[in-house]
Amino acid sequence: MAKRLIPSLNRVLIEKIVPPSKTSAGILLPEKSSQLNSGKVIAVGPGARDKSGNLIPVSVKEGDTVLLPEYGGSQIKLNDKEFILYRDEDILGTLHD
Repeated sequence: MAKRLIPSLNRVLIEKIVPPSKTSAGILLPEKSSQLNSGKVIAVGPGARDKSGNLIPVSVKEGDTVLLPEYGGSQIKLNDKEFILYRDEDILGTLHD
C-alpha cells in the first residue's frame, strides 16, 4: 500500500474540509450549513506541457485552501484517509482569510 502520492502532470491532491457537525457547546448543526465546498491542497504535480513543450506550472501550491466544484475528481484512499484528485483547471479558486 502506498504511503504518499505525488500527482502527475497538472493534477492536485486535495483533502476535503469537513464542516463540524456540532458546536463546542454540543448544539447539533444542520447537515446543509452555509459552508463552502472547500479543501486543502496536499500535493501538486509538476504541471502540463503545451504544444511547444514549455512547462505550464500548476496554479496552486501545497497548503492552499481551494474552492472545489460540486462534482468531479477521482476519489483516492491512502492510509485510511480519503482524498480527491483534481485537474488544476477544475479547481474554482483559492480561499483567503
